[in-house]
Amino acid sequence: MSVAGKALLAALVATAAGSAALWGQQHPSAKAIDARPVAARGGLLESERILVALFENAAPSVAYITTRSEQRGFFGPQVSQGAGSGFIWDNQGHVVTNFHVIRGAQQIMVQLDAGKEPIAAKYIGGAPEYDLAVVKLVRIPTGIKPIPLGTSHDLRVGQSVIAIGNPFGLQRTLTSGIVSALDRHLPTENYAEIAGAIQTDAAINPGNSGGPLLDSAGRLVGVNAAIRSASGSSAGVGFAIPVDLVNRIVPQLIARGRAASPGIGIQVVNPELVASNGISGVVIGSVARNSPAAAAGLKRYDERTGELGDVIVAVNGRPVETFSTYFAELDRIGIGNTAELTLQRDGKERKVRVRVIDTNQS
Repeated sequence: MSVAGKALLAALVATAAGSAALWGQQHPSAKAIDARPVAARGGLLESERILVALFENAAPSVAYITTRSEQRGFFGPQVSQGAGSGFIWDNQGHVVTNFHVIRGAQQIMVQLDAGKEPIAAKYIGGAPEYDLAVVKLVRIPTGIKPIPLGTSHDLRVGQSVIAIGNPFGLQRTLTSGIVSALDRHLPTENYAEIAGAIQTDAAINPGNSGGPLLDSAGRLVGVNAAIRSASGSSAGVGFAIPVDLVNRIVPQLIARGRAASPGIGIQVVNPELVASNGISGVVIGSVARNSPAAAAGLKRYDERTGELGDVIVAVNGRPVETFSTYFAELDRIGIGNTAELTLQRDGKERKVRVRVIDTNQS
C-alpha cells in the first residue's frame, strides 16, 4: 500500500472511532424522559360490571366446534372443514349447536377452553327443519358447566341480549345488543320455517352459528342461527332460534335422535315451482293412506290433467302463502291437536278439520 493509501486508511479509522464515541454519548442538552404517570380510575360502571360478570360466568359453557369430512373425488380424497359454536346442555356432556354446523361431518371436535385440547364428540341427533343438533363429548371434563336456561315467550323488544361464539374462528367473542324484533320467520331445510325467531342487532357473524344468545341475567334465550347481510358479515340483523322451541326439541334429539315433525300426511309440490306459477298456498303432491289428510278427503294435484286439487290457503284462519308458513302454523298448533284448514278447489273455498300428527314417527 502506498504512503497516501495508508494515510487515507488511518483517517477513515479515526473518523469511524470518533463517530462511535459520539453515538455512545448522550447529547449534552438531552434529559431522561420518564414514562407518563398512569391516571387512576374508579370502579367499573355498574353496566360494565354486569356484562363482565355475565361473560365470565357464561363463557365456560360455550363450545368451539370444528368438523371434518372426506369424500372421494376425481383427483383423490377431497377434505372439507367447518367451524361453528355450541354450548353445554347438561352434565352428561351433550352439546347443542345448529344442524347446519355439523351436517355431513365425519369428525366432530369440541373445544371448551381456549388453549386446551379439543375433545372428540359423536353425533346424537338432529332436526334439520329446526336447524338444531346435539353431539356428545366422548370424554367429559371435570367441572363441566351447563348453560342456564331462560324463556323466550316473554321477551320484549328493546331488552338487552348478548351473543357469545367463535366468529371467523375467534374463540369466545362477546357481542352485545338488544332484541330488535320478535316473531320473525326463519327459513330452514326442506322448505320448513321456524316461527317466533328472535331478531337482534348483537353482531352475529359466520362462526357464531350454534352459539348462545343470553339475556341480561345470563340465561339462554336463543340459539344464534343466521344473519341477513349482502356481504355475509354482520349488518346488525341477526336471528336466533327461540329457547322455548330449543327446550322442546333438544330433549327429543337426546332421547330418540330425531324430533317430532308436525304434519297431516301429505307431500307437497315444490314450493318454488308453485310460486313461479303464480299460485299462493300449498299445493298437495300426494296424500298418504290412512292419514288425517286422507280422512278429510284432501285431493292432490293431478299431473296428467293439470288439475290443482285442493290448495291450502289458511290454517286456523291464518293465511299460508308458502309451505314454510304452513309448516310454522302446524308447529304452532302442535302434534295431537286439531287444525282447521281453508282449502280452495275449482274456485270454491271450504274448511276441514284435521289432526296434526308426527310425520317422523317410525
